Amino acid sequence: MAGLVPAIHVFRAVSTDVESSLFFGSPHILTANRIHFAEICSRTTALEKDVDPRNKSGDDASRGIFQNRTMSPITLSPGLVYYPDYLDRPAQERLLQSLREITMQAPLFTPRMPRTGKPFSVRMTNCGRLGWVSDVDGYRYQPTHPETGKPWPAMPEQVLRAWEELSFYPHPPDACLINFYEQSARMGMHQDKDEKEFEAPVVSLSLGDTALFRYGGLERRDPTKSIRLRSGDAIVFGGPARLIYHGIDRLNAGSSDLLPQGGRLNLTLRKVDKAL
Repeated sequence: MAGLVPAIHVFRAVSTDVESSLFFGSPHILTANRIHFAEICSRTTALEKDVDPRNKSGDDASRGIFQNRTMSPITLSPGLVYYPDYLDRPAQERLLQSLREITMQAPLFTPRMPRTGKPFSVRMTNCGRLGWVSDVDGYRYQPTHPETGKPWPAMPEQVLRAWEELSFYPHPPDACLINFYEQSARMGMHQDKDEKEFEAPVVSLSLGDTALFRYGGLERRDPTKSIRLRSGDAIVFGGPARLIYHGIDRLNAGSSDLLPQGGRLNLTLRKVDKAL
């Protein structure tokens, strides 16, 4: 995730007793210093010019458990494929519960920019064999949580199934980065290039409020386009799009009721090491 631009943001500290305060809307007093992801756990997607790319029919009852079988993938550019409504509402809720369980073991932490130590505006955690971290020493993958020192939790079966369905890659992912965006959070334009294996794509799943996703080319100065990613959407970038610049400009607050207190969760699945 080289090239990230930090945003000035004030982070609140919470106690381990507030596991469900934002995921499930339970009122709690926020007091201590361990941030847990369950603290934050509870539509028309369009291009920036408000063109709806779905053009689909059918209701929620026709969707599959993991994927909306009635939808068609939309190729945004060579190698960049958008899957609207990939996860139906029940699947989103199951995934949210899995994330709550994950963050009981691997609480959210605030990554910091290399050298400067400036905090990101997102908070994050990971699951899988490896997890992505950033601090004053740089960007890297490591097998343990940077604060607890414990191994990352295993990826849920639902997440592995999404990789199997969307990646068209024969080996499982090594890492699943989980980002939580509060309403003011954003992600500067960057490339995902800390991996050793670029033959595998990056698979991204969205939960919660709609985000304006901006994507460009292989150079930072290349022209960009934007699409709004809703809760349940998936996007995959691989092949010629594997190293494109991309980021999140802003959230559409209140566009989803999946997370009772609002915000967005984003999961990105990566193959870090070359397959043997």
